Amino acid sequence: MADRVTVIGWDGSPLTRAATAALSAATLVAGAGHHLALAEVPERAERIRLGSVDLAARRIAGHRGSAVVLADGDPGFFGVVRTLRKPEHGLEVEVVPAVSSVATAFARAGMPWDDAQIVVAHPRTLRRAVNVIRAHHKVAVLTSPGAGPVELALLLDGVHRTFVICEELGTVRERVTVLTSDKTADHTWRDPNVVIVIGGGPETAATGAWIAGRRPVNPEGVRGWALPASAYGGTAECGEGESPGLRAAQLARLGPRTGDLVWDIGCGGGALAVEAARFGAAVLAVDSDPDACARTAAAARAFQVGVQVVRGTAPHVLDRLPEPDVVRIGGGGVRVVTAVADRRPERIVTHASNRDEAEALNAALASNGYTVECALLQSVELDTSAWAERERSVVFLLSAVRSDLAP
Repeated sequence: MADRVTVIGWDGSPLTRAATAALSAATLVAGAGHHLALAEVPERAERIRLGSVDLAARRIAGHRGSAVVLADGDPGFFGVVRTLRKPEHGLEVEVVPAVSSVATAFARAGMPWDDAQIVVAHPRTLRRAVNVIRAHHKVAVLTSPGAGPVELALLLDGVHRTFVICEELGTVRERVTVLTSDKTADHTWRDPNVVIVIGGGPETAATGAWIAGRRPVNPEGVRGWALPASAYGGTAECGEGESPGLRAAQLARLGPRTGDLVWDIGCGGGALAVEAARFGAAVLAVDSDPDACARTAAAARAFQVGVQVVRGTAPHVLDRLPEPDVVRIGGGGVRVVTAVADRRPERIVTHASNRDEAEALNAALASNGYTVECALLQSVELDTSAWAERERSVVFLLSAVRSDLAP
């Protein structure tokens, strides 16, 4: 094992005294081409061009002497330190940090970033990164080849955002460009780059902030989930598919989370769409009724969450929507359920008012490769002044998980 392993962050500024001392004593130096070309790298040191960090870690583990790993930005922030510290490599490292590329990007843009979401985009995580962009007002994306500004913009088709693209930060070729997402695909961008994406609802106020990342802002006095429809601007009376109890059960089975795209088909007053967005998911709320679309948009504005409202009739409107992770179907019967199942989301929830309808929906889901559970939910709202029944709700809840994911 190497006698000493030092990881040095590099942000383009002159190396610190600690970094220079570690390099001068190094017998092995690993890094990208521009790192290995630094004047401070000793000529006598073995050099490893850093491609696979795991392979480099194995070389370092077998080296006798002092090893240095050079990395852009802060190597402890989505960087090489995590890989080098894996138990299988057995390396203990010292870290000389630098300013992270995300901090530098926001500094170049002259913007605060304590309220930003930060994601890493690889080809395998690109869609999830885009879903975070859909859901949040301010997102910094650490890109990679095949998952850069162009790919982000193309997957945001029809969603307006502002891109601040920071190329080759810390080098003489550094460039910062601001443009709208619909213009991004018209250009060629240099790696590495960081993309700051702005849009998707109002910016949350930073006054009194105590935690980094997006801070949900709710109307005064609002706390909790599965709130009455009136909390979202609806009427006190709600339809069969919009009761708070049913909504709570649907959300529990869907489990919307950051990085997901939720379809809410037949969004009604927008209560479920807004609550899914409050969990951090991106939400597409679909309804054929213009009044329902307007109520959903108003509820999203009141709770300061990003919900994209699409007016159209299912199943036809679904063909032009991006791929969902989880779907709530508020109505439409077997035709809509079948169309949704064809898009292969992980989970689907819907409801029925009677057993015959529940059996038909169950058969449609099961025949399309889903494992289905059905529960009869009954709730009774009481007037506690007289302990008299105020309202009763009885509904069949069907929750389906794609069979290849079911336990």
